[in-house]
Amino acid sequence: MHPLKLPPLSEWQDFLDAATTEPSIDNGASRRVDAEWQKASWDEALRLAVDGWPVPLEDTHVTVGELRERAGLTHPVTMLEPVWDTTGAEVDVGAYLAGVPECMVDAVPRRVSRRGKVVTFLVPAGYSHFIEHDVIINRGLALATLCAAIIDAGHSVEVWSGDAGFLELSGDKHRYSGVARVLAAGEPLDLGRLIFAVAHPSMLRRLWFGVWDAQPAAVAGAMVDNAYGVPPFTCLAEDLPAEITDPYVFPYLTAEDRQWDDLPTALSWSTAMFADLGLIQAVS
Repeated sequence: MHPLKLPPLSEWQDFLDAATTEPSIDNGASRRVDAEWQKASWDEALRLAVDGWPVPLEDTHVTVGELRERAGLTHPVTMLEPVWDTTGAEVDVGAYLAGVPECMVDAVPRRVSRRGKVVTFLVPAGYSHFIEHDVIINRGLALATLCAAIIDAGHSVEVWSGDAGFLELSGDKHRYSGVARVLAAGEPLDLGRLIFAVAHPSMLRRLWFGVWDAQPAAVAGAMVDNAYGVPPFTCLAEDLPAEITDPYVFPYLTAEDRQWDDLPTALSWSTAMFADLGLIQAVS
């Protein structure tokens, strides 16, 4: 059996190249003609992966700007830090008695992060084939909205998509995994790409399937035989390159997760989670 842990795909183009490599098998699911389950044809999925998915909810006319407003994240996030100087609003009695000239204190707004200069997220792309489109979309839109807000707040964000799970072979379970970087720290935010990667069903059901269809025939055939994996579809920090430390790994999407049933609930849940991480300050 060939190794089932793929080398990290550190550039978005690397992921697209891997997904569009000629399949090693004839019965892979990535290029099937029926597009209802995947929500896009193969060609359309590729176009969205390149051009982005800027208007993901055309039927409800919801824009990204409206989503950010609903989440209370339209304004830059600041936190107050004390600064000592010769003038200020309050006296630092200890410094004054010690004869320190800079004994006056002001509270100055600063953009800060408790997790360091780069915040890394790993978002599992895997989920059951029973998961509905609107649940996938709501979850992805909430995460993309909050990621964009974190960047606006002055943090440097890196986002990876991961596909991991298990194959049942000869009565044993074998874990497979692959990761692809969607957004590199410091690069301009491609919001359309981010939304496609975390919110569109064809990210998994077309492109990640395409990556596996192009693996050696033994691996690709095993993926097809196992319907592209069985749960748990849990991604791990060690799936990422070794130089990445302290990533936040999202749990994979399950049918029991009811927080993604509608957009307001999804945004509320995500906002609370990101605020708990110290990355944003939710506006009440």
